[in-house]
Amino acid sequence: MKSKILFPLLILPAVILIFSSGCSDESSPTESAAENEIIDTTQGPVVRKPNLYLYPKTKCSVSVKLEFPSGGSIIESVPEYSGQWQVEADPSGKINNQYDYLFYECRTPDLYQYNYGWIVERDSLLNFFEDNLSKTGFSENEIRDFTEYWIPRLLDYPFYVIYPQYSSDIEKLIRLNISPRPDNLISFFYLIKGSQNKETILSEPLIQKAKREGFVAAEWGVVLK
Repeated sequence: MKSKILFPLLILPAVILIFSSGCSDESSPTESAAENEIIDTTQGPVVRKPNLYLYPKTKCSVSVKLEFPSGGSIIESVPEYSGQWQVEADPSGKINNQYDYLFYECRTPDLYQYNYGWIVERDSLLNFFEDNLSKTGFSENEIRDFTEYWIPRLLDYPFYVIYPQYSSDIEKLIRLNISPRPDNLISFFYLIKGSQNKETILSEPLIQKAKREGFVAAEWGVVLK
C-alpha cells in the first residue's frame, strides 16, 4: 500500500515541471520583443513629433523602416508602424491619399551633441526657426508645420538653448531605411532646453544645407528637455 501511494507522489513534480516548461515554450518571439520594447521605452529622452515627408519623382509604393542602432523604441505612430510602413507616396507629398507626412515618437539613449548651438529669446523663436529651417533646406509647408506646432509649446522660459542635431548625430540613434532610396534625405532634429538666462556658452554651428533634387525625404523632430 505504501509503494502505491509513493509512486504518484514521485511523478507529480515531474508532471508539474513538464507543464511549466510547456508554458515557457509557448511565449512567442513577438511577445518577447514587445516586452523588451516596453522596458526600453522607460529609458532616455523622447523624440517628439518627428514628421517624415516623402516626395518621390513619380507616384509609387515606398517602404520605410526605422532602426535604433544604440537601442530605442517607438511609442506612438500614425499610420500605425508595424515593423515598417508600406505606403503609396505622391510627388505632391500626399501619403496614401490621406496623410501629409508619416508621424512617430520614440525614446532613444541621450547620445545627442551638446557642443554647439544657439541661445534664443522666447519672442524671437518664430523668426529663428523660420530662418534656420529654411537655411537647412526645409520647404515652406514643412516649416509652417513646425512653427504652428512648436511655437505655442515654447512659452515657459525667457530663453531657449537650442542644439541642432544633423544627420551624423541622428544616425547614431535613428536610421531611416527607405526603399526606393531617396536621392536626398534631410534628417534634422532640435534638442531644446529652457533657460532663465543667456549664460550658456556655445560654439556657433555651421549650418548644413541639404539638396532638394530628385526623390526627397525630409524629417524634422524635437527633443524637449
